[in-house]
Amino acid sequence: MFFSRLIGSALLLRVANVWACGAMAMGGRQCSSGKMRYLTQTEAADLDQELFNEYKFSVDQLMELAGLSVASAVAKSFPPSTHQSALIVCGPGNNGGDGLVAARHMALFGYTVAVYYPKRTPKPLYENLLEQCKRFGVNIVETLPQPKDLRNDYQVLVDALFGFSFKPPVRDDVDIPSGWHVEKGPMSDKALKPAMLVSLSAPKLCARPIIINDAKHFLGGRFLPPEIVAKFNLTLPQYPGQEQVVQLSC
Repeated sequence: MFFSRLIGSALLLRVANVWACGAMAMGGRQCSSGKMRYLTQTEAADLDQELFNEYKFSVDQLMELAGLSVASAVAKSFPPSTHQSALIVCGPGNNGGDGLVAARHMALFGYTVAVYYPKRTPKPLYENLLEQCKRFGVNIVETLPQPKDLRNDYQVLVDALFGFSFKPPVRDDVDIPSGWHVEKGPMSDKALKPAMLVSLSAPKLCARPIIINDAKHFLGGRFLPPEIVAKFNLTLPQYPGQEQVVQLSC
């Protein structure tokens, strides 16, 4: 999932997966200080399959944890006291489901939240998540606002269109070309330049500092079993207290 900066506001870019060691900074901020390993697209897919097949996680269970992590990371960097209105753009797959969960949690956190969900998945899981958004006061918009209206109406834009299975290029009918190559990052000048990126489980190659530059980078998804950490040779940071996310770059 990508969270990225848009026109003086924040857009979040949701990616997924891998990290390193953390050190507690002044003021309680947790920032990375160790060497991080980044997953390839194949490794990320294999890790997900391990969670489903070997450790019996369900799709909706991981989706809820991912969406909560995203909402928590947004609130840390762009709190509703200063960035009150948010638009979440959701795609048809699991990444869009994460966005619907994040929308519900952000509404609970005090944001005024809208969701643009143009290609809806006709499955009970996604239909239920959408209904939950409506019941929690999330506004479902039928048309993507024009750039001028985005600037005026929203202070945070969460891009939940594509996940790590996406392969560029983006089709012409996608108005926000969010899809980065999961290993190479942005493949055109039109690609989003995020203010913040949230890696889930562990980060991918597109989340390397040389690619994301000065964007904030959070790791979310505090659910990896120790055996998976060892099998994939991951070095994960310590999450502070009961936090669901940890900041990797300050």
